[in-house]
Amino acid sequence: MNILILEDEIPAYQKLINYMNDVFEEEFTHDIARSNSDGKKFLQENTYDFILSDIQLLDGISFDLFDEVTINCPIIFCSAHDEYLFKAFNTNGIAYILKPYSKSDFNKAIEKYQSLFNQGNYNQLNSDTISNLKSALKEENTSFKKRFVIKKNTGIQLLNVTDISLIEASGDFCIATDKEGKRHTISQNLGSLFQQLNPTKFFKINRSEIISIDYIENIENHFKNRLLITVTGTKEKPMTSSSTTADFRKWLEQ
Repeated sequence: MNILILEDEIPAYQKLINYMNDVFEEEFTHDIARSNSDGKKFLQENTYDFILSDIQLLDGISFDLFDEVTINCPIIFCSAHDEYLFKAFNTNGIAYILKPYSKSDFNKAIEKYQSLFNQGNYNQLNSDTISNLKSALKEENTSFKKRFVIKKNTGIQLLNVTDISLIEASGDFCIATDKEGKRHTISQNLGSLFQQLNPTKFFKINRSEIISIDYIENIENHFKNRLLITVTGTKEKPMTSSSTTADFRKWLEQ
């Protein structure tokens, strides 16, 4: 069995490999592409039993790749996009795993793929399906979180997303720092909160911190391929992890 993985995040790629090693009894080979351009080369030169694909790659959305290259095998999408895309995938009978996913979620997606494919009910991607998925993605991208309701001792306050400079994980909650340096507790974990933010405005620089591009004041090189970032509203300088630095640089230039 030969598999193509389209995933720009290395930790997510490693997670998929670990799950596949546990799920598949037979041996498998795979290729990894972090961009549409690399994925196109692999698809032109190889054949695959199925594809595991994120939606957002380093150079654009994978839908553009599937619109350009004819795909003759099933695709399982793995993405943080929710609501509109989730409905669109289900409507078109396409297996979909919502990030952050568990091993159980992965197993269910594989079972769905096997069931649909074995019964001959798997719908291959065509131009109409891709167009529907792009429309769903566009609709979802217009519905990012605009404000958070913050409960405080003095009552309920509204925190506009445009005023947030830094978000830090704090157990099952998050602490959001605004441009004035005030800190606000949000009753959500970092992963859930990040999915609601516009990815062109916010970047998860490490496992526990998200920053806003609108409040980056300065960036310094640091050891082990890391970057120290001066952010409006906080004296502490958040730091990229070595695994996110390259993607962070590309995000800054988009």
